[in-house]
Amino acid sequence: MCLADAQSPPEAKLGAVISPTPVKSYWGWVVMGEPGREEYKIQCFDAETQQLLKTALKDPGAVDLEKVANLIVDHSLQDSVFSKEAGRMCYAIIQAESKQAGQSVFRRGLLNRLQQEYQTREQLRARSLQGWVCYVTFICNIFDYLRVNNMPMMALVNPVYDCLFRLAQPDSLSKEEEVDCLVLQLHRVGEQLEKMNRQRMDELFVLIRDGFLLPTGLSSLAQLLLLEIIEFRAAGWKTTPAAHKYYYSEVSD
Repeated sequence: MCLADAQSPPEAKLGAVISPTPVKSYWGWVVMGEPGREEYKIQCFDAETQQLLKTALKDPGAVDLEKVANLIVDHSLQDSVFSKEAGRMCYAIIQAESKQAGQSVFRRGLLNRLQQEYQTREQLRARSLQGWVCYVTFICNIFDYLRVNNMPMMALVNPVYDCLFRLAQPDSLSKEEEVDCLVLQLHRVGEQLEKMNRQRMDELFVLIRDGFLLPTGLSSLAQLLLLEIIEFRAAGWKTTPAAHKYYYSEVSD
């Protein structure tokens, strides 16, 4: 599967901004509507890279966009905070390039790099659990933002599913970092993924259910998170007031 063959998204997804303000939950991130916000959290980069990213956002034709794509992916694999919101920056650069020159150099470079990391995901996980979790977070973030005719990119559906399936394997469920990532990404993109392929979502939740019912090696927190996401999907990808009160109070304790 060649991710870079997908079309360029024609219109922006407004109002979905990840705020780094912890809320009273283990996954600790909220989505807030702030259309037009221009803060992309680039302070973590050195001065030269900050300038490169600022230019890419304002005048993409003036910089090497393949280099920019690689910089963003590299940093996303190292920085768990940046990986949660880099998709918004990527989308802004894609829109700026399309408007300025009608091209898709950045998008092609981004998807090619995502594909490369996808193909070596097992090696990445073996080398760095944090890097693997960051990659899953990043690709789900990109899936959440990039649109083709106001629909998620089909080229990303199966790679995202494959990553989530990996997080639902027994050896991953024994690690709280991977369980946390699985639950967080399902909260974020689960409903969209189910609309794209209901059968695969059913199969994923069979693994999650089995992991919860056969809790060998699972921590109490991992069990709680798995139970929460099972109930979340069963309620139509919504949290009922009773479930919110129970799970949020349990996790914060």
